[in-house]
Amino acid sequence: MTDTTQQQVFDIIAKQAKLDVATIKPESTLKDLGIESLEAIEVIFDIEEHFNITFPDQQGANFDTDTTQSLVDAVQKALDEKAAAGEGSK
Repeated sequence: MTDTTQQQVFDIIAKQAKLDVATIKPESTLKDLGIESLEAIEVIFDIEEHFNITFPDQQGANFDTDTTQSLVDAVQKALDEKAAAGEGSK
């Protein structure tokens, strides 16, 4: 469920940036939240690890303009692709 994905992504951002999760809005950019590029990379790593996904390199985030919602969308897309690839065939 997308709401759960969003909540989990927001929780990771809040933990990494030491923010109250309530201050994170879908339209917030990482820059708006005071997250520097190095911290943003940590956020991406944490998200990838949490969801056991890998973002394609060409999908490089633009921390100044990408919103937290676009990050959630990218996670959801990666999860959908992982499911479509038949993750259960281990």
